Amino acid sequence: METINAEILTLTYGSIVRQLISDYEDVDEVNKQLEKMGYNIGQRLIDEYLARSKTTSCSDFKEVAERIAHVGFRMFLNTSARVAAWAPDGRSCSLILEDNPLTDFVELPEQLRGLSYSNILCGVIRGALEMVNIDAECSFVRDSLRGDDATELRLTFVAAAPEAYPYKDDD
Repeated sequence: METINAEILTLTYGSIVRQLISDYEDVDEVNKQLEKMGYNIGQRLIDEYLARSKTTSCSDFKEVAERIAHVGFRMFLNTSARVAAWAPDGRSCSLILEDNPLTDFVELPEQLRGLSYSNILCGVIRGALEMVNIDAECSFVRDSLRGDDATELRLTFVAAAPEAYPYKDDD
């Protein structure tokens, strides 16, 4: 499977975040905007994922998490994540990235410690899953830019929407 060059995103992502900080001047609003941008990207990226990965439908949420961690991250960021810390009910887990390419060459100044610099990832995951009828929540638990040893995203299954066909057959 061919991977997309993640360096292009890595090199330009910092300037996008910097511009958002300049435009909004509020860390919480920048976090919301990054998530929103990611959500819109995820809604379009899922088509690329499905076409290039040649995967079949997932049978459960555990399989969804594994594919995000091992196929999606590898395909689009040239890294992979580890799936861990499953809730007893199987509805939430952690995606742990030992290496987050978005944070290469980045240091957060003290006044931006509340910034979820890679919040775009949460939006991408949420937007992509919504396009395949899975309502999920995604948020940061740990961030390597804040001194943690890894980046950890918490992925929570909310609901699966039944497939609906847009047109009604009159026959």
